[in-house]
Amino acid sequence: MSVEALAAAIGARFDDVVVARDEVTVVVDRDALLEALAWLREADGIQLDFLSSVTATHWLEREPAFWVDYELRSIPLHQRARVKVGLREDDARVPSVTGLFPTANWHERETFDMYGIDFVGHPDLTRILLPADWPGHPGRKDEPLGGVGTWFQGATMPPIDERGMA
Repeated sequence: MSVEALAAAIGARFDDVVVARDEVTVVVDRDALLEALAWLREADGIQLDFLSSVTATHWLEREPAFWVDYELRSIPLHQRARVKVGLREDDARVPSVTGLFPTANWHERETFDMYGIDFVGHPDLTRILLPADWPGHPGRKDEPLGGVGTWFQGATMPPIDERGMA
């Protein structure tokens, strides 16, 4: 199925479908996420039954501040699409999709770790890359770029804007 045909098939069910750079993106509300993903997984001719990635972006001073991005594939039909959910800064939570796609488990944990997004209903939403007591979420655009202590004789790395050129 061509990208245009896939977009049309998905667009028959969803209002906000965009094609850019030969990629199909569906934008859904948080409350419709699980239903949308289930439909995309089961619909004849679409069958996006493999979740390859969950990630997010953070946009300072914009609403929505966060976009959670689900990358879906249909291996037998050789097609793919993206599902995006926008979240406000003060309400950065979305339902976990681990019940539909078990591969989401580690992807959601990484997104939680980097962005602080709460995946409601996740079976073990704990940090996966950083220590449990790490302050903040390094994927957010308001996190400092440096100043982190290293394990090398107590040395530190200053923030990028404070580094001198040698």
